[in-house]
Amino acid sequence: MTSISSGLGLSEREAAALLIQSGFNELPAARRTGLLRAALDVVREPMILMLLAAGGIYLLLGDLREAIVLLFSVLVVVAISLFQNQRTERALQALRDLSSPRALVIRDGTRRRIPGREVVPGDLVVLSEGDRVPADATLLEQSNLAVDESLLTGESLPVRKAAGDAVHSGTLVVSGNALARVDTTGSRTAIGKIGRSLETIAPGKTRLQEETGRIVRRLAIVGLSLCAAVVVLYGMTRGNWLQGFLAGLALAMSVLPEEFPVILTIFFALGAWRISRRRVLTRRLPAIESLGATTVLCVDKTGTLTQNRMAVRTIATAGSVYDVSPGNDPLPEPVREVVEVAILASKPDPFDPMEQAIRSLEPRAGPPLPARRAEWTLTREYPLSPERLVMSQVWVSPADGRRVIAAKGAPEAIADLCALSPSESESVQQAVGTLAARGLRVLGVARGTFDPPELPDDQTGFAFELVGLLGLADPIRPEVPGAIRECRQAGIRVVMITGDYPVTAIQIAREIGLARDHAVVVLTGADLDRMDDDTLRGRIESVEVFARVRPEQKLAIVRALKANGEIVAMTGDGVNDAPALKAAGMGIAMGQRGTDVAREAADLVLLDDDFASIVAAVRMGRRIFDNLRNAGAYIFAIHVPIAGMSLLPIVFGWPLVLMPVHIVFLELIIDPACSLVFEAEPEEADVMTRPPRRPEEPLFSRKTVGLAVLQGAGVLAIVLTVFAVALSRGQGAEDARALAFTTLIVSNLALILANRSWTRTIVQSFRSKNSALPWVVGGALCLLVLLLAAPGPRELFGFSKLHANDLLLCLGAGLSGIAWFEAFKIFRARRSLPTPG
Repeated sequence: MTSISSGLGLSEREAAALLIQSGFNELPAARRTGLLRAALDVVREPMILMLLAAGGIYLLLGDLREAIVLLFSVLVVVAISLFQNQRTERALQALRDLSSPRALVIRDGTRRRIPGREVVPGDLVVLSEGDRVPADATLLEQSNLAVDESLLTGESLPVRKAAGDAVHSGTLVVSGNALARVDTTGSRTAIGKIGRSLETIAPGKTRLQEETGRIVRRLAIVGLSLCAAVVVLYGMTRGNWLQGFLAGLALAMSVLPEEFPVILTIFFALGAWRISRRRVLTRRLPAIESLGATTVLCVDKTGTLTQNRMAVRTIATAGSVYDVSPGNDPLPEPVREVVEVAILASKPDPFDPMEQAIRSLEPRAGPPLPARRAEWTLTREYPLSPERLVMSQVWVSPADGRRVIAAKGAPEAIADLCALSPSESESVQQAVGTLAARGLRVLGVARGTFDPPELPDDQTGFAFELVGLLGLADPIRPEVPGAIRECRQAGIRVVMITGDYPVTAIQIAREIGLARDHAVVVLTGADLDRMDDDTLRGRIESVEVFARVRPEQKLAIVRALKANGEIVAMTGDGVNDAPALKAAGMGIAMGQRGTDVAREAADLVLLDDDFASIVAAVRMGRRIFDNLRNAGAYIFAIHVPIAGMSLLPIVFGWPLVLMPVHIVFLELIIDPACSLVFEAEPEEADVMTRPPRRPEEPLFSRKTVGLAVLQGAGVLAIVLTVFAVALSRGQGAEDARALAFTTLIVSNLALILANRSWTRTIVQSFRSKNSALPWVVGGALCLLVLLLAAPGPRELFGFSKLHANDLLLCLGAGLSGIAWFEAFKIFRARRSLPTPG
């Protein structure tokens, strides 16, 4: 292909106008849920149905005011639910925008990588191996292009393409590269016409969703059973069946933990959004569950541990070694030929960092080279293959028809291609070892000749001679050593995988702190080829670096680690990396240099290709899981006193404490607390100093539930004592109910503060910023003051006016609960008891 970037393409102004005219380049998605539909979905929730039933009973009793309050509370709960739904939907939409496939287009004569949904008819699209074709287009130029069209035709073999042929949206470029002009986009493409069936595919439930679903179903059965028992008991002992129904509904509402599905949805959606702010895109929400369980991070070196900004540092020829200094000074004559051949062996408009580094030397190679390059024509390319790590390009001079064949690649492959003698090969290996020991990546450069008119099918058909060696450097990212230390503290083992020589890989491993006080343990791709599965399993536990590894060998590494019980996160960017990414517990694709195939196979996509972003995502994943578990513990804990104060007064023959209107008030605190306060809670102090979580560990273990129930039982004992003491002192039912309910509200806030963290005291937790906490706690206290002070609400809730001494009693009871929780934390810390879960 003579010029992959010929033509200026559309201007940005033209593209913007066409985008308005043709719409986004995407298949019709399932319609977003409208407000009315979302409201109807909320109304069908069990809690809302119970409120409606309670309102209906109050109407039958002739208590219009209670009925209106309950029905109004339905509107309030629906409004809160819609707000949470809209917040979640906005987070998910932001993720969908980020996850849009990328396309490389030419606009205003400049290459730009844009979201695939912004491609418009008329765009010039650059296609390379591993890319998904973003829209239906016609090829203008191509080089060795083969496309997998099985998505459309079912044909398993790749289809060779020529200039003028059509390529279709969604098909995969398996080899070569091309320049194409977009014809149609979106639903007008071939795949768009048959893709509407995708709208009916619903994603499966995650393990946590299944776990919480089981909990909700079991507690719903318990709640309904107790509801029926209370109705019967109340009706038979007190003779008032409608009041019995109200008491039963209050008990059912107190037991039903309808918050679990809500917090799971919100935590996952907002968690994925928070992770995306760390430059990591979550393609599959279940990946959030696995982040905290990762035990091994298998990481590519180039671009992830290093800056992926290669520069030629050394040029070696048969007679000399020249260190290339930064700047624009001309290169000395002995090394110009090496640079010239290396440039001719590189793509005209390279994307690969090594080729960009080589091409950057063209102005320094002397005046003749640019002039000759402008005259020559690229007629044939022999691409890199797994079997031969060399690429060659054939150039022809139109003036005299002379051919120039240039090759570059792995030094051992170049030596083999040049048919060097054993002594010559040994000399080359010594030179390579010297350069690699300096942490340089080494490429061999060769020039070939050919006489017959027909070019051979394989580059081995040329007679090559070695021209020289290039040593390239890729500096490590400055934040990587700190991220490596953080992984080590978190019990996560980091393994580096590279195609470089072992000595180069060892040098990088030492720079990033992967090796500490011992020699670096290295396995090469050749070693992997000689090992069976059992041998690899035995060796892999001590390996820190895999060098000279082919992409397809990553799958064997993943399988060996998984067979040893490790939870593996694997990075990758190429087509051949996809099986390993799919097999790993956590597949991580490169967002900048990765292929679409790798991104589709991965669970996470690094938008900046930075290793530190992986560590930040692990930290965020652990935080999300901790906060989700703390929120669940709070839900378990608060439902114990609510259920107890709904049931025990009936059993003891006391006046009722909680009715549906009281449950609604409590839910107005509980819902925002578990979905906003706990989601916004900062990470625990030990989040990256404890070992990874076991993958089979449930969100709510027996220990977690047991501690939560113990907390709730303590609150129940306090509230029940306040209620019993008030009755024993001769205070009326309204006095006792007001005291018990106020104590329950204060204790509820104490539970929120206590469950924010299991490693910090409540006082320490106040030092950590949580934007939602002041609003929830302050709003609850303001509503409580209004409820106790205003005659109308006080009468509605069945309260009497409390005196200062009564309020001090409630406050003291609530503070005793806080002291209880703090004492338990101190006891747990001194006994070195593990965090709940």
